[in-house]
Amino acid sequence: MKTAGILSLLKPAGMTSHDCVVKIRKLFQTKKVGHTGTLDPAVTGVLPICIGQATKVAEYMSDYAKAYEAEVTLGIATTTEDQTGEMIEQVDIDQLLTNEQIDATLKTFQGEITQIPPMYSAVKVNGRRLYDYARKNEVVERPKRLVNIYEIIRLDDVQLDQEAKVIRFRISVLCSKGTYVRTLAVDIGKKLGLPAHMSKLIRTSSGPFLLDDCITLEELENFPSVEERYRYLLPLDRAIAHLPSYTVDEEIEQKIKFGSVLTKDKSIEESRFTFYNREGQCLAIYQDHPTKEGLIKPEKMLFISAGQ
Repeated sequence: MKTAGILSLLKPAGMTSHDCVVKIRKLFQTKKVGHTGTLDPAVTGVLPICIGQATKVAEYMSDYAKAYEAEVTLGIATTTEDQTGEMIEQVDIDQLLTNEQIDATLKTFQGEITQIPPMYSAVKVNGRRLYDYARKNEVVERPKRLVNIYEIIRLDDVQLDQEAKVIRFRISVLCSKGTYVRTLAVDIGKKLGLPAHMSKLIRTSSGPFLLDDCITLEELENFPSVEERYRYLLPLDRAIAHLPSYTVDEEIEQKIKFGSVLTKDKSIEESRFTFYNREGQCLAIYQDHPTKEGLIKPEKMLFISAGQ
């Protein structure tokens, strides 16, 4: 029975990423479970979870670009910059902004931008989480960070809610690791001269893991056995598909399985890459030897015997 792989979970609202890991440990009857890319409790969407030996590749998944669909509400600002916080500013809006005005504003955020993380976030300052300072009403200087917005587009027409006196519109964002979409929503509002917050968010992809790949906790619970759940796992090498790969013959395969230091083939230009055998099994991640020029050494052994 296969006992390792990556679960592309559709995280439900109301659960932390850690809550999901605890649930998966029970459903798959294993302690070797780890998530990549934390999602706030109110956020839904793609949460890749590594199970069994797939936890070995978790570290290579943290730098993935991620895609989101978010709803921005103009007219109200909150403590947390999203819909879960308390309102701290309100401006009644009775005139609709045009699609063109919003599009022009969104365009200014494409590329490398500077963000200041929200006070209600897990970013550490002086060894403490920012949300810890926020909950105790303590003031602390937040570090600026550079992030990349690869793409940001409006998904539908701008809507004026005449009863709530706010404007709402949805955006699609493809961004680098460390981007706070709720801060992006607030900054969009600032550029338009209005208080704002992110009122909804779903993560639609995390690297190669897409919303279409996802399964829900309810679906997993309905499987008749643990074996059925394991069959749903995606192969661990999907997580490292962004690394260059090379296929080796049986002689080199055996050396790789023993973790041997090898002579670097002249055809390999990269400093980090994966080796596969002729059957298509991922054997290991190799890297340039740090002290011996012309040689390569294993960075991570990944070979899984048949049935695992």
